Amino acid sequence: MEIFKNFSFIVIGSFLVICSVLSANAEVHRQRFVIEATKVKRLCKTHNTITVNGMLPGPTLEIKNGDTLEVLVVNKARYNVTIHWHGVRQMRTGWADGPEFVTQCPIRSGGSYTYRFTVQGQEGTLWWHAHSSWLRATVYGALIIRPRDGESYPFPKPKRETPILLGEWWDANPIDVVREATRTGAAPNVSDAYTINGQPGDLYKCSSKETTIVPIDYGETNLLRVINAALNQPLFFKVANHKLTVVGADASYTKPFTTSVLMLGPGQTTDVLIQGDQPPSRYYMAGRAYQSAQNAPFDNTTTTAILEYKSANCAAKNCKVTTPVMPSLPAYNDTNTVTAFSQSFRSREKVEVPTDIDESLFFTVGLGLNNCPPNFRKRRCQGPNGTRFTASMNNVSFVLPRNFSLLQAHQQGIPGVFTTDFPGTPPLKFDYTGNVSRSLFQPVPGTKLYKLKYGSRVQIVIQDTSIVTPENHPIHLHGYDFYIIAEGFGNFNPQRDTSKFNLVDPPLRNTVGVPVNGWAVIRFVADNPGVWLMHCHLDVHINWGLAMAFLVENGVGELQTIQPPPSDLPIC
Repeated sequence: MEIFKNFSFIVIGSFLVICSVLSANAEVHRQRFVIEATKVKRLCKTHNTITVNGMLPGPTLEIKNGDTLEVLVVNKARYNVTIHWHGVRQMRTGWADGPEFVTQCPIRSGGSYTYRFTVQGQEGTLWWHAHSSWLRATVYGALIIRPRDGESYPFPKPKRETPILLGEWWDANPIDVVREATRTGAAPNVSDAYTINGQPGDLYKCSSKETTIVPIDYGETNLLRVINAALNQPLFFKVANHKLTVVGADASYTKPFTTSVLMLGPGQTTDVLIQGDQPPSRYYMAGRAYQSAQNAPFDNTTTTAILEYKSANCAAKNCKVTTPVMPSLPAYNDTNTVTAFSQSFRSREKVEVPTDIDESLFFTVGLGLNNCPPNFRKRRCQGPNGTRFTASMNNVSFVLPRNFSLLQAHQQGIPGVFTTDFPGTPPLKFDYTGNVSRSLFQPVPGTKLYKLKYGSRVQIVIQDTSIVTPENHPIHLHGYDFYIIAEGFGNFNPQRDTSKFNLVDPPLRNTVGVPVNGWAVIRFVADNPGVWLMHCHLDVHINWGLAMAFLVENGVGELQTIQPPPSDLPIC
């Protein structure tokens, strides 16, 4: 017995030593984000644009796995604001997650709030963005998580690393654009440009002087950290004459695979290695829309940056007059390319996928049309045939509370803010991707949450519908990563489709592109207590209600319980 006591003492002692070594190397990074209007000129016109620290994109945050971030956000803008740390697990620190009226009330004009959280067990590329109205059109930046000291990438160390943030630009105030759409019930105006690191590039007016240059040299292997920060558009991305080797996505390493084109839905990140193996010159990297919704207007322009070989004799100014080589991009509606790309993702090694599922859920996602309310004038119902656009999950169009955040209401037991009766399956079964009866176009508004016991093993089938139009929906779950174990087209059929489940090495993501007119199946363990939003990352769809939230209950003891709210949490 004495031997066992000594042995357990040694094991616990060793564990504490390892933990203290890990925490000894961990750092606390303190940042100050000032949200303010800044004069920004794009497409020949100057706008008072909401930025962080006067920068577009905002500051890149660079940390190591295990580090803690403390970001003081000071709101000097005229709009309410919150910041979301997209893809950060936020273990027990849900108060720092950021979605407005979900985990916090917004930071009012003149107010401030400090986001404090530790990033643990995640490496690669994430990002941060505003999570209030359409402010994230210009309030966003990269969050880079490197391995701990003494550890390395599971691929050859790149010579240099470059974040590539794909964005979307309106030649207008984005807040005015969404407010006008909310007033009229119509779809909002599409953007006027896409951007790479804040710049539209050579194919737009008044833009070529500021085109982003990405340096490379012959023989180098570099890492591009590609982030789709666009508001409403999945995007193809390609570099002329260069192959890209995918090594990570959403801050999880992947089995490397080589491709000539990427497709990222808003919210997704992809880490790729690029080799300087072409004749030294200048090559365009370009991004443009993947548009899966038929007959819907979209921004069909192309953003470019320039991959420039340093040895391309620029001293003699030769390369300035050399027009860069342009890549041939897929057709806007090239779903086959998207499918081949998304099905190439695998985890690096065999992973422990949850089995023995406790909660088997089925969520439909899609658009809808509300009939014009009798007290509305015609100009407020400018959707198809005099309706107003809406969207829903399982026929519930999500309504955010206004006087409390959901997490606060849950923590303080405030009644009347939400209910926990979000349906785990569609209230009505129908031919989801077929010809849907108009009687199913009008969802029910509600603030409904789905309750999960701590530690429960969850599977969700996410099914696109053809209501109004089928579309590829990038569905993001806050507070969690999940395994994407299968995807396909048509209606999910458990008899036929469970045989397609990859339970060996599925990719770990925080945002899944649900195929147009198709479905995806995800699994995760509910090991992070709090209130966690799940929503389409096309912001136009969030406004219309394509969202829901999970209420994950506390487990046993301190380590399975959400931390108390910080003292400076904004009040409504």
